[in-house]
Formats: sequence, structure tokens, C-alpha cells
Amino acid sequence: MADKREMFRNYISQQGLKLTLQREIILDEFLRAAAHLSTEELYHRVRKKHSHIGYATVYRTLKLLAECGLAKERDFGGGQSLYEVAHRGYHHDHLICVECGEIIEFENARIEELQKQVAHEHGFVMTDHRLEIYGRCAKCSSS
Repeated sequence: MADKREMFRNYISQQGLKLTLQREIILDEFLRAAAHLSTEELYHRVRKKHSHIGYATVYRTLKLLAECGLAKERDFGGGQSLYEVAHRGYHHDHLICVECGEIIEFENARIEELQKQVAHEHGFVMTDHRLEIYGRCAKCSSS
């Protein structure tokens, strides 16, 4: 977590911005979250302990986290952007339940290799990719 805090500090400094206590609180809460969070969800988490931090501050800080590479903004089709901690050198994909909204992260080396192979076969230089599989989770399928 310390290296991510340093990365954020450096980015803020390069942008000519101040590293405020509010931004650090939001960063820490975001990094502790093990889920995909909307701006509103992060705002509510932060407000539980720090009622003086406003929604706009959370929104702007999340945008800064995405700009500096610490957060990835995702749109899983629910009409709302969700953010997850970006893990350098770590790629994962998502299973998204269309009923309850559960998001399951998974890794699969064979899928990764197959995607590289397909790109290569088409003379395509892959710079990034994502796999999102939509369906019904085990809980929703059994009900």
C-alpha cells in the first residue's frame, strides 16, 4: 500500500496539486476495498468515519486515481461506472450476474494465452484487453 500511496503523491505533485488529508483518506479507503465500487459507495464508506468529506471530493479523487493508474474505471452495463484497484502485472477478467449484479474476478492462463495467439494470428499487436462474461451467478441460477 505504501508504494501506491507514493505513486499517488508523485502524480499529485506532477499535476501541481496538493496532497490533502481528504485525498489520502479517500485513497486509503479505496485501496482497502476488496470490491468494485461506485463513487457513491466509496463516498458512503468514507463518510462513516469522516463526515466532513463531500461527494465532489470523492468523485474528483477517484478520477485522479484513475488518471495516475491506481484505479480502473469499469462499466459493466449497469449504467454506473465502478472502480477497482489496478494491479500492475496482474490481469483478471470478470463474471457479471445480470440479476443481482455480483461481480466475480477470475484468472485463467489458458484464456490469456488463447487471446495472445488469436491476436498474433491476425497480425494484431495487443495493447490491452478485457473479458466480461454476463450471466446468472450460482445463487441466482438456483432460485
